[in-house]
Amino acid sequence: MNPPAKEGVTVVYSGTFDPLTLGHEDAIRRAAQMFDLVIIAVARAHHKNTMFTLDERLALAQAAMADCPNVKALPFEGLIVEFVRAQHAQVIVRGLRSVTDYDYETQMAGMNRHLAPELDTVFLHTSAGVQHISSTLVREISKLGGDVSGLVSTPVLNALQAKVATQH
Repeated sequence: MNPPAKEGVTVVYSGTFDPLTLGHEDAIRRAAQMFDLVIIAVARAHHKNTMFTLDERLALAQAAMADCPNVKALPFEGLIVEFVRAQHAQVIVRGLRSVTDYDYETQMAGMNRHLAPELDTVFLHTSAGVQHISSTLVREISKLGGDVSGLVSTPVLNALQAKVATQH
């Protein structure tokens, strides 16, 4: 059982979420048990060629997390620390799957701490059953006609199937 969070703590969990996977959901749901409000910060991702538009990714995040009343999805661009400040959040939450994630995320947490010393980063190790999931692999498997039903929630699965069908 997790200790209760400080009253009124808002956290931000950011990413491209193209698409949101059960791994992402694992981290979000666990954060929602610990903190008062979890904001899923969906990156505009101008530098990436995303499968889903920003509006689609926002809608999928909201649909997948509809059973968590203290979770909401908002778009963001620019520095995550500026978005966190604008939302009056106190913590950045990041999920870790592997040592590779740890190395990258530790560097990012250090830089975010340099830019915004008042903000902390909390790492949540992904649950064992979803550690192998990545959005990149989900997209690729889906495009190749593979079954991704155990990797994403039903709203995301339906959207993936519809998207792949229109691209063929």
